[in-house]
Amino acid sequence: MPSMDLTDFEARMLKWIASSDFTEVPWSTKRAAEAFKVDEKDVYEALAALTYKVKDNIQISYKDGSIRIIADDI
Repeated sequence: MPSMDLTDFEARMLKWIASSDFTEVPWSTKRAAEAFKVDEKDVYEALAALTYKVKDNIQISYKDGSIRIIADDI
């Protein structure tokens, strides 16, 4: 699926993840929701959409009890 199919929120989240260090600093859905002023559900839905729509640009893993995310902007 091409990147142009991303919603505005998904594109902003991908850009934010790509410019952040969520490999060393554990991911926090609560902090992401606060940063974007959305519900945590919206963050989860956007992350799920990104792993489908731009699967070659995002990697989610689990380490030391926390979610780690790394992404490349489009």
